[in-house]
Amino acid sequence: MKRPIPVPTSIEQIDARTLGIGWSDGHASAYEVRGLRLACACAHCVQEWTGEVTVRPETIPADIHPVGIEPIGNYGLRIDWSDGHATGIYTFERLRALCPCAACKATRADAPK
Repeated sequence: MKRPIPVPTSIEQIDARTLGIGWSDGHASAYEVRGLRLACACAHCVQEWTGEVTVRPETIPADIHPVGIEPIGNYGLRIDWSDGHATGIYTFERLRALCPCAACKATRADAPK
């Protein structure tokens, strides 16, 4: 049986380059914001038919940062970025999968392929 996806209980800008999310299971994630912007999976950033990533690192400013974060239903967040991009929805499942902490990386490495 699949375990329920944790949901954010807090979201804070830790510093200019780090976004923190506290989760309902007690976990805390700290995301490098440029990495989150590059991980956007919207139709503008990822070709819908092929899955090819079309957003290029060289087009994302080093000082990118969220200018707004809005919950979308009970499943995700929409982040408005300082480069004007605002169409991506980051599902809670995707955000958790992107968590860069050592514990989450280890869990992903141990997951069946």
